[in-house]
Amino acid sequence: MKLTKFILILLISITLFSCEKTDDKISKNKINESKNISIKMAAAFPSSLIILGETGLKLTKTINDVSGGKINIKYYEPGALVPAMEIFDAVSTGSVDAGWASPAFWAGKVPALQFFTTFPFGPNPSEYLAWLRYGGGNIIFQEIYHRHNIHSIHCMAISPEGSGWFREEINSVEDLKGLKMRFLGLGAKVMEKLGVSTQLLAGGDIYPALELGTIDATEYGMPAMDLELGFHEIAENYYFPGWHQPASLGELMINLDLWNSLSLAQKTQIEVTCGEMFLDSLAKSEAVQVEAINKLKELGVKIHQWSPEMMDLFKKNWFIVVEEEANKNIEFQRVWTSIKNFRENYAIWHNLGYIN
Repeated sequence: MKLTKFILILLISITLFSCEKTDDKISKNKINESKNISIKMAAAFPSSLIILGETGLKLTKTINDVSGGKINIKYYEPGALVPAMEIFDAVSTGSVDAGWASPAFWAGKVPALQFFTTFPFGPNPSEYLAWLRYGGGNIIFQEIYHRHNIHSIHCMAISPEGSGWFREEINSVEDLKGLKMRFLGLGAKVMEKLGVSTQLLAGGDIYPALELGTIDATEYGMPAMDLELGFHEIAENYYFPGWHQPASLGELMINLDLWNSLSLAQKTQIEVTCGEMFLDSLAKSEAVQVEAINKLKELGVKIHQWSPEMMDLFKKNWFIVVEEEANKNIEFQRVWTSIKNFRENYAIWHNLGYIN
């Protein structure tokens, strides 16, 4: 009887202790949710730039509204906190809370991340989203970033980009050889196969580099963006389609320690807001291009389309590049295998369901 009484008392004590711990967790969560959270966000794009910067500003306002003023994200222009190409390290170490950028910018540190922005002859936005959410893409994405103490959320999507601005017309692969060109991501390696010397520059550094002759040509964005950046003032030949970027995704990076300190409600508010920004940026990027193209034509820009022969050459060299890169890096190979397999299966549906 004494033993039974002792066990009963012990069980009651454990239950009370567990309740206290649960109450403590709930209490801490409520305190956290009631606190105003201020996040400094270093941007890779100027806030004045259509879509790329504009979406980041919309994010700051929308998350403030959604959270009832409890989550305040401040947009810092490129270089105000850290140079654009140093955002990854700054967010990783926690010297900056968050970053507004593109996973492809970190190719020199983590080559596999390029697949989470864009890649040559890759998917359109809807297929991209299908792979990320239901094909295992997001799981790999977070695994990679978490190893670097970063939590990243896709928060922007844009439709196809222009293929590049050139001073002279490009009529054959011989015209590419020896050019110095700003180029993003895996497409740069394809261009290098064709004799182009490439380098990655932040958006604000491209015009001065073109003007000074540091580079001969550039790709950057789509017509509405490139018009604002003024590339047509130096290079009048604009090429399409953007085989290297059929769709492009942008990100909100948050220091992982900071992310883990947020409540479930706060994380959900940020994720839902990013979902809206993803949709809004894609819609706008589709809606504003025709006006920009017409304006560029008025300014004397010559719009070109790559010949079938050049497109075949780009594609052939892309498959050489991707297999070479996959053989160099296990993580890169893992992501490439994931999205390649997904796309092979997805093609069954795409070929049946869509008008090609």
